[in-house]
Amino acid sequence: MTFLSLSYALFLISILGIYWSVQQEWLRLWTLLFASLVFYGSLQIEYIPLLVVAVLINFWLGLELGENVASGPHAGNWQITNEDWQFAQQDWNRRRTVVLWIGIALNVLLLLGFKYIPFLLEIVGLGFQSPAIQSSADWIKSNVIAPLGISFFCFECIAYLIDVYRGAPATRNLLQFAAYKLFFVKLISGPITRFHPFVAQLKSQRFPDLAQISEGVWLIGMGAVKKGLLADRLGIYVDLCFNNLQRAGSSDLWLATFAYGLQLYLDFSGYVDIVRGSALLLGFNLPQNFEFPYFTTSIADFWRRWHMTLGDWLRNYLYFPLGGSRRGLLRTCLNLMLIMLIAGIWHGAAWGFIIWGALHGLALVAHRLTDNASKQFGWLQTFWQFPPGVLLAWLLTQSFVFGAWVFFRLPEWKDFSWVVSHLWGHTADVQFAQKVYVESIGLNAPQITLCLILLALISALIYFIHRGLKLQLNWPLKLMLVPFFLYIVWLLAPTGGTPYIYFDF
Repeated sequence: MTFLSLSYALFLISILGIYWSVQQEWLRLWTLLFASLVFYGSLQIEYIPLLVVAVLINFWLGLELGENVASGPHAGNWQITNEDWQFAQQDWNRRRTVVLWIGIALNVLLLLGFKYIPFLLEIVGLGFQSPAIQSSADWIKSNVIAPLGISFFCFECIAYLIDVYRGAPATRNLLQFAAYKLFFVKLISGPITRFHPFVAQLKSQRFPDLAQISEGVWLIGMGAVKKGLLADRLGIYVDLCFNNLQRAGSSDLWLATFAYGLQLYLDFSGYVDIVRGSALLLGFNLPQNFEFPYFTTSIADFWRRWHMTLGDWLRNYLYFPLGGSRRGLLRTCLNLMLIMLIAGIWHGAAWGFIIWGALHGLALVAHRLTDNASKQFGWLQTFWQFPPGVLLAWLLTQSFVFGAWVFFRLPEWKDFSWVVSHLWGHTADVQFAQKVYVESIGLNAPQITLCLILLALISALIYFIHRGLKLQLNWPLKLMLVPFFLYIVWLLAPTGGTPYIYFDF
């Protein structure tokens, strides 16, 4: 069952009918939990027991962390001395810290076990020149498939445990926690959602009004257009180029890289739109994940508006605990490098993701140093605020972002090294243009370039309307446009489509 399918539409309509026909919270939670198990079972039924066990373990760990007062005779003995009480409480706080680290370790090990063991074995095999270890890594990579959404699942669990450790109340309602963790719309690829805001919405739920319903179906319609009509079409060209690297020329590689940057954004943001629209119809307002990231003028602002829930997680649970920017410029730069390396590794076990994360870390360091210099030199700060400076900052930021996507799309060393070494002066194979542009796409390279530029200009117009003019369509017009959008997607989307890119993460 995929989000762009008739089966998902019927599934969602059925769940909505059951969910809003019952009034008791526990019945609604059971509806969500059952729906989530059915949805995930349609994709990877073999991993449902693993996820259920992980939910139970994290629920129990949360209960242990939620006990903020040490148990024992002193807890109810009013005659105990203040000094003895403090000693007992210090011991209990140390135990809570141990429990937290156990919880974090278990979630990280779950992630490592499914996503990174083959990569680590390859490194060890190369280091010790051991064919047996390398063959083991190849066998695991070929035979063990990671559970869908495992990265998002583990990060949400870690966030919940840390929130409870910091003082947020631990839930004693297992059904509530399980429904949150396995909520089908966000289970596979987020957005990363915190437990306590989710439950707060559950407590104050009411049937959505017409404006909310129109917004929900509008988001689903827009997500379908982004994914089915645009991202999947771009994906055909991107795959043809990057799956035939030795035949593609330098200009083809540049064009495919630009197309992939657009495809990735439209694919992931289209998925999030459908997720948020589905959740809104169920009475939940999930956090946004994108806010026009390709119109940012600094890499720091890009990360505030690209995959926003991941950026929020990295800031709250890594960057700030490491000291953030409170311990001097050098420590700030080291912290930025570290969190972006972790962000790269989180996306996948390959050198390309590590390099991608390291490049973004270096870019954030460069931005921090430039920002620091601008504060010392008034003329430099003034320059970045004038139109030429803004345009230059935008060009530098987006050129870097799109260039770095090469390592994200081709994470294997042999692939991205080929592209990097052939970006200049490499002529395409004589049959490449015929096979790709004429027979498969039906457009030549200049025509595809024009289409990509037109798509970028339409995005710029939408950005200007939203951010500049602050204009929004009213709900009756949205309701009128949604059937048209869905019909166009059904009519023009590629047959079969392609899997969501972030389903691999």
